Amino acid sequence: MITRREFIARSSSGFIGIGISGYSWQINPSAGNGLPVVISTWKHGLAANEVAWKILSDGGYALDAVEAGVRVSEADPGVNSVGYGGIPDASGKVTLDASIMDEKGRAGSVSYLQHIKHPISVARLVMEKTPHVMLSGRGALKFALDNGFEKEKLLTPEARKRWKRWVEEKKVYKPGVNVENREDDHDTISMLAVDSGGRICGACTTSGIAFKMHGRVGDSPVIGAGLFVDGEVGAAAATGTGELVMKTLGSFLVVENMRSGMTPYRACEAAVVRITRKIPEFSEHQVGFLALNKAGEYGAASIRPGFEYAVTISGFTGLKEAASWIKTH
Repeated sequence: MITRREFIARSSSGFIGIGISGYSWQINPSAGNGLPVVISTWKHGLAANEVAWKILSDGGYALDAVEAGVRVSEADPGVNSVGYGGIPDASGKVTLDASIMDEKGRAGSVSYLQHIKHPISVARLVMEKTPHVMLSGRGALKFALDNGFEKEKLLTPEARKRWKRWVEEKKVYKPGVNVENREDDHDTISMLAVDSGGRICGACTTSGIAFKMHGRVGDSPVIGAGLFVDGEVGAAAATGTGELVMKTLGSFLVVENMRSGMTPYRACEAAVVRITRKIPEFSEHQVGFLALNKAGEYGAASIRPGFEYAVTISGFTGLKEAASWIKTH
């Protein structure tokens, strides 16, 4: 784990273009590892990557891979931060956000969607079947139903039990880390993939922060915040407190950093530093960024320790921990 001083020094030099092209990080792989590559947020990304990798390793399209991959988490009741099994908002309702982007710059997203287990697939249809980028609330639900999706009950008994206990204790949502046992509520799965043809795509899907205010929408469906893809450069995605990501348009910033010559790791690092400089209360939150470029290089960085991401490349699959701004004590 690098120190805070090293973190700031490296990122500061990147802002003014010093030593960018020659920089390398010991756990940041080189383009020599080849394509395809898939990366995703948190431990549950391992199962998601497995499905995505089957598509990629057969020469499939990265867009199909990221959609199929994150659907694994959406359908898993044991993953309490997305889809079926997601922790509800303060009113006891499970509301979902998702976005998807392809290498051509096309994008689709849904926000405040209820009763649909796979919001990522609805987001893809928004991208492919409508002239819009985002549909929300009842409109998004109607669109999903009109396109063959069925209403489902998303609130599992375990999630309902947690919500009832929260209500009975008369608690109020508070932002920050380690609040209401939210250390296990990672808020999202984001996945980035580049296929053997060099096509790079991304997906992001979430049930949002546990016990959020009813109607709250985070960064995940906001193109440029929770997810951004530029087929000529690379892709980036975020996890954590979405409000901080939206205030800095984090994923777009990461991609633009890569466009300027930064490695994926340094691009993420610089976006984290931007948050620490612009948002006074940053230390009360966790935000993590993932990045992947066209060559297959990847990297990640976060505000606090503990952000793990899943990596699958030829010959390797496993979890890596991102470098953090706040040094481990």
